[in-house]
Amino acid sequence: MSGFKAAYVLVHGAWHNHAVWNRVASILEAQGLAALSLDLPGAGINTIAPASLGRRPFDPAAFAAERSPVAGVTQAERTAAVVALVQEAAALGNGKVILVGHSAGGLTISAVAEQVPELLRAVVYLSGFMLPKGMPLLAMLQHESMTSALSSGLFVGETAAIGATRINVGSLDDAYRSLLKATFYGDVSEAEFAHVASQLHCDEPVATAVTPSDITAERFGTVPRHYIRCSEDCAIPLACQDQMIAMVDAAIGGRTIVHTLTSGHSPFLSQPDALSKILIGLT
Repeated sequence: MSGFKAAYVLVHGAWHNHAVWNRVASILEAQGLAALSLDLPGAGINTIAPASLGRRPFDPAAFAAERSPVAGVTQAERTAAVVALVQEAAALGNGKVILVGHSAGGLTISAVAEQVPELLRAVVYLSGFMLPKGMPLLAMLQHESMTSALSSGLFVGETAAIGATRINVGSLDDAYRSLLKATFYGDVSEAEFAHVASQLHCDEPVATAVTPSDITAERFGTVPRHYIRCSEDCAIPLACQDQMIAMVDAAIGGRTIVHTLTSGHSPFLSQPDALSKILIGLT
């Protein structure tokens, strides 16, 4: 038998990697809980930067037009990678796996919960995209509840043409970097922002944005679901978070259990203790 009281699988959001969970993972582990994370396919160590990003002098037009090296990565690949990690976690946590997804990581945890509901004690969306059956991320991004989101101002190039949703992680433009901070890290220090921004990758595969959610009441709906609202979020506004909760509850039945942090989009950096307290309470 495992010595862990439960196990958490922590899934990062778009343009990020597993390292964003380091502080939360340390807090969970100090409480005798296993905490597993990964770089999704096409992210972190599994990504390849466009060649134009490293050329000097930098050519913005070439960067905006270059086909993404990760354009072929699919949502199915990301789902399979997390299913494998959940299976590993189930052996550590005495069968109690709590699956957590941040932001666009919500797309993957929904698909995983649909595939292996029997392995999950709970599924948790941290200001995450929780979408009803048949809706892709792209449709939610175009919803009126996303009108105030700042994230669209970061996008570079034509998504369909380059095969990815691209941001310029290496930008030296003060206005662009200020928008990047305001979007994802409005309540973290400048030093913290500089560190986390240096770890971002620039491309998110387009397939993840156009693949419809496939959750059902018969499988996904059997897993207790939680949503951690981030009330000061400028990437996924609170109105959008609440809209998704309402849509999924109406489509699936049952009730999403709601928690709220007075935080921006990245509470694993700005409020790791408060976030961890919520997660620990789910065991």
